[in-house]
Amino acid sequence: MDVITISRQLGSLGFQVGQAVAAKLNYRLVWRDLINQAAIRSGAPEIALAMIDELNLLGLTPSSDQFNAYFRVVGQVIHELAAAGGIVIVGRAGQVVLRDEPRALHVRVIASLDVRIQRIASYRGISPEAARAQIEASDRTRKGYLRRAYRTNWEDNSLYDLILNTSRMSLTTAAEIISHAAMQPFVKETISIQAGEED
Repeated sequence: MDVITISRQLGSLGFQVGQAVAAKLNYRLVWRDLINQAAIRSGAPEIALAMIDELNLLGLTPSSDQFNAYFRVVGQVIHELAAAGGIVIVGRAGQVVLRDEPRALHVRVIASLDVRIQRIASYRGISPEAARAQIEASDRTRKGYLRRAYRTNWEDNSLYDLILNTSRMSLTTAAEIISHAAMQPFVKETISIQAGEED
């Protein structure tokens, strides 16, 4: 697999895991900022970009046409990046955009709410209450992004080949697991289940 997509929760260390995987495999790492810049260069409206990323540019709300134009261009950018291979794509619904890409490994990185709160509070120097509010806002935004753009549930486990919980797993271990999985060919296996057996 020479294309890896990583979906992550705020505070799960998903971005850092993506960085570690890219470094280990010598893959290019791309994330929201780079994809957004490419989308704007390709003609996506900046107001849609700003609203989607909660920048609230000028207090304006983009139209459905502007949103759709943004999503369409982002999809094109992601497909172009994937075509080149040797890439780790963090965020921007890569797991949905590339769901039919046979060369892609789709990963979700999660952690318990308590761990996420602790990490964000420590990293940003804020109270646990403020960290929780930021996490909940981030979760709503990410769920809303996939729902509005692709009519897809962000938490649908079938979107992912691998789900890793970093509540106790180290960043290094998570990166090792993903890197190892990426080096294996995908083979569809069939099994025969006898009556009375657990599946």
